[in-house]
Amino acid sequence: MVGIGGAAESTDMVLNIGPQHPSTHGVLRLKLVLDGERIQHAEPVIGYMHRGAEKLFEARDYRQIVMLANRHDWLSAFSNELGVVLAVERMLGMEVPERAVWMRTLLAELNRVLNHLMFLGSYPLELGGITPIFYAFTEREELQHVMEEISGGRMHYMFNRVGGLKEDLPAGWTTRARDTVTALRSRMGVYDDLVLGNEIFRGRTRGVGALAPEAVHAYGVSGPIARASGVDFDLRRDEPYLAYGELQDTLKVVTRQEGDCLARFECLLGQTHNALDLADACLDRLADLPPGPINQRLPKVLKAPEGHTYAWTENPLGINGYYLVSKGEKTPYRLKLRSASFNNIQALVELLPGTLVADMVAILGSLFFVVGDIDK
Repeated sequence: MVGIGGAAESTDMVLNIGPQHPSTHGVLRLKLVLDGERIQHAEPVIGYMHRGAEKLFEARDYRQIVMLANRHDWLSAFSNELGVVLAVERMLGMEVPERAVWMRTLLAELNRVLNHLMFLGSYPLELGGITPIFYAFTEREELQHVMEEISGGRMHYMFNRVGGLKEDLPAGWTTRARDTVTALRSRMGVYDDLVLGNEIFRGRTRGVGALAPEAVHAYGVSGPIARASGVDFDLRRDEPYLAYGELQDTLKVVTRQEGDCLARFECLLGQTHNALDLADACLDRLADLPPGPINQRLPKVLKAPEGHTYAWTENPLGINGYYLVSKGEKTPYRLKLRSASFNNIQALVELLPGTLVADMVAILGSLFFVVGDIDK
């Protein structure tokens, strides 16, 4: 009920943020109940982008579902593909060539940097700081060139295949990739100085939207948002896949205890620095590997044996999981997607009540979500 005139002070007001709003990263709607400038109740309303990917999986064969899988989080396309092919390979009991394992690890980390750069630029923008996004897009463009050269795609790479990767590396690609990683690292100080060193940014984010570890566990929050609340969990370290088991000396899991907007940004920035270090380590190992195959030869009709499996990966935004059920056909009987943003955004129910409307955008932006990853 909306109060009018003298009764407004004692009457709740219902306010809709979105579904079309600059701070919602897409068509997300927030239904807020306000008491003056303070939020009493918050309800995320989702589903405006829902395309039924899980149902579409059931009508596509194991080669075709890769195309559907890489689109729900459009900033993490390579990582999305990875979960599907890992699940199918596990069902088949398939061993992937070593070069493909290291290449997948490298590309997953480069994709992580691309994802994080978007939020490192867009989050300050939502708080009124325009400059960082120009730097972020400059860096993203250089990295996009590297990814585009190897895969042919700028956002939806379609480079993973069951059994490995689409094709081998172009001549000289590793040198160009290393040069790009080195250049990116040399300019990452911009975010330390320009953003974290900005007193207005710190004033808008420190102590705002603190998420308790208990809420992280209750809602299944994962990724940098969970680690910013002191939940020290990262699949790359705790349940290694690909080549992460051999990269434990380089892998650093960035955590904070405060759980506020500033801590979430610091975790994201720290994870970006570490992803560049992991990319360098992968390039070093690829340089030492002898020439060899990049994929396995597959039958013309690929069928997974009857059974079920669950493959989860540490995506840039958190845990991404695929539960695959097969009846021995060339299409999945069921393929359930557990996306990071879907769980993370539920924490808004806990975070927003009691805060000011002015802090709502700061809290919303600090959850680093993609609406397609919520709606699937």
